[in-house]
Amino acid sequence: MPRSEAAITQNPWRDLPPALAGILRPRLAEIEAEIIGSIRREVDVYRQPLDSAAGRELVATVRRALEQFVELIEDPERPQDDHADFFRRIGRLEYLNGRGTDLLQAAYRVGARVAARHYVAAARAASFPEDVLITLSDAVLVHISALSEEGVRGYTAAMAKMVGDVPRARRVLAERLLDPGPPGSAEPMEVLAARAKWPWPERLACAVVPAVTEAPAGLDEEILVLRRGTMLHLVVPDPDSSGRAARLRQLFAGTGDGPAAVLGPAVTPDRAPISLHCARLALKLLRRSPGGAHGVVDATDHLVDVHLLNGAPVGTLVAERALRPLQLLTPGKAARLAETLDALLMSWRRTAPEVAETLHIHPQTARYRIRQLEDLFGPLLADPAFRFQAMLALRTKALGINEPRR
Repeated sequence: MPRSEAAITQNPWRDLPPALAGILRPRLAEIEAEIIGSIRREVDVYRQPLDSAAGRELVATVRRALEQFVELIEDPERPQDDHADFFRRIGRLEYLNGRGTDLLQAAYRVGARVAARHYVAAARAASFPEDVLITLSDAVLVHISALSEEGVRGYTAAMAKMVGDVPRARRVLAERLLDPGPPGSAEPMEVLAARAKWPWPERLACAVVPAVTEAPAGLDEEILVLRRGTMLHLVVPDPDSSGRAARLRQLFAGTGDGPAAVLGPAVTPDRAPISLHCARLALKLLRRSPGGAHGVVDATDHLVDVHLLNGAPVGTLVAERALRPLQLLTPGKAARLAETLDALLMSWRRTAPEVAETLHIHPQTARYRIRQLEDLFGPLLADPAFRFQAMLALRTKALGINEPRR
């Protein structure tokens, strides 16, 4: 970039002794670690794991900023084209991720605060005079302003490029719907929807489609499609009132064993992540017993089981506590009494004939088993709190999620 176009229009580095670079460079790794930790604590959106794509981008950005600062101390006239391009790209990524520039600038301010403290402390320890410390602080302010300006330029350029690119706008919108980020952290959803030419729905449902390479032909054009890993995530606007859910079922009908897609419950747009969460958990649940479902499966029909699956580790503790008397029995006897307890709790009047009919056993056998349960659990069988816990525990065991899967 020509010097006249560079964001750095002031150059306080000319007034800093080049020897200061040698003092700061050995400390950059320590400064980098503290800046990254501070940004992740103070700016929610950058809290992703450091081994994720977003985490690696954060590390690269902090490292580049520190290296540029020290390079400018060594050579204030050094061309900054490569650094300017890098920080413009960061601004462009913020836009493509559906965020505004405010979060990026907040991260830069955090980094500047931490860096300035370390720079000044190192210069003071090396006995540089006070005027150098003041100039060093000014340089940090100029630098962070330059980084912010480059980010805004990249962001603005990406926004201009997006105009008319509806497919990309829809991908950005889908990302934001499924991972909205902190409130007020980016453009309003309605603005993104207008850019994507996507009518804002009253309700929507999210679906997961496993093991596909691309969206199937015939998919409704208003359904947003987003690939994540080996799955497609779909955002279906107004699924019931528009008939899109019915057409989705027709599209995936007759696709063989196992669910071809799982449709989450219809929710308001601000709750899209919940619909997706239900769909993903329902798919996980259905994969535990393959062959029983095909085509498009409604997660709404499995919400209780999905809830239990989500709390499986806690469900294990509930089962251990509520069903502890059964653990002292042989496996066969424990299984027979567990199914009897389940039938007893689910019966209307909790009588032996009802239990016998449910289990297809003789009423006398049912009475015998009920007496055994009374001996094991005593007055707890009449306690509503225990009955509730026991029903949850038995359902958890029936789903095969009494032990956390590794």
